[in-house]
Amino acid sequence: MKILVTGGCGFIGSNFIRILLTETDNQVVNLDALTYAGNLENLRDLEGHPGYSFVRGRIEDMALVSSVMKEVDSVVHFAAESHVDRSIQQASPFITTNVMGTQVLLDAFRNAGCQGTFVHVSTDEVYGSLGPNDPAFKEDFPLKPNSPYSASKASSDLLCRAAFKTFNLPVVITRCSNNYGPYQFPEKLIPLMVINSLEGRSLPVYGDGMNVRDWIYVEDHCRGCLAALEKGRPGAIYNFGGQCEKTNIQVIKSILEILDLPEDRIEFVKDRPGHDRRYAMNSELAVKELGWKPRMTFETGLEKTVKWYLANRPWWERILSGQYMEYYEKQYGNKG
Repeated sequence: MKILVTGGCGFIGSNFIRILLTETDNQVVNLDALTYAGNLENLRDLEGHPGYSFVRGRIEDMALVSSVMKEVDSVVHFAAESHVDRSIQQASPFITTNVMGTQVLLDAFRNAGCQGTFVHVSTDEVYGSLGPNDPAFKEDFPLKPNSPYSASKASSDLLCRAAFKTFNLPVVITRCSNNYGPYQFPEKLIPLMVINSLEGRSLPVYGDGMNVRDWIYVEDHCRGCLAALEKGRPGAIYNFGGQCEKTNIQVIKSILEILDLPEDRIEFVKDRPGHDRRYAMNSELAVKELGWKPRMTFETGLEKTVKWYLANRPWWERILSGQYMEYYEKQYGNKG
């Protein structure tokens, strides 16, 4: 197949493209706007690959998306504004990209008569927050988003459902727990704590640090998305989780242990508004229908991730300094 991957220069998208091009015979068209979180360096090693092409543009651009869609069979849609703190500061970009952009992609997919599958990559955050003794999220749980980000993703999920019900589009929705691994943008918890530790800065922790997340290694998530593309039932939703619930403070202390650093750098700060207390995913449907299960344990994956950031210091230093934008500017002019 020839697959359109949206947001392929981001953290999860770039890891997915790498798996597609190294482990399958599929061809890839990567559509990315190169906003602040899109980094061409994430796929620098694949430039020139005969099965790979890159198109710079926004998913809200109907003319561009329609043109690209004519050349592909399937879509795996990662492109999204995804940082909760940014959505609290300004929600409108999340509505534009996550809601309007998804509708543009669905319309273009239908108009082009694509014969493959449309995989919409969503998040566990659309379910809201769990209590300490609540069962893990299942696919038929009600949507109760608590942040502008998660509300925008829930909206895009419902648009995908409507496209399946109204037009019989072969749409599959995936919802995943917290990802970690190589190429994650430094604003997210694990890379932020690793980099701050290496730079000698404090490690800010929201509230009491007891918020619980279900952590999954990014390659396990990507293989779940690939399974959804290849085997997913049209109209279905599949949860992917790492079967690994950890409090934020546990994760941070594990990072410090790997780096052999003291815990006195931890600094508790005011909690953010609407901070969900706990996420946990029930992935039984994905195991049953897709034959998927996570391969990486958290302990092994975290150590591998920390070592990656240690070995790739120039990568994140260029992001912190803004130098990573220079490559875009040389190729495409000012960043979007």
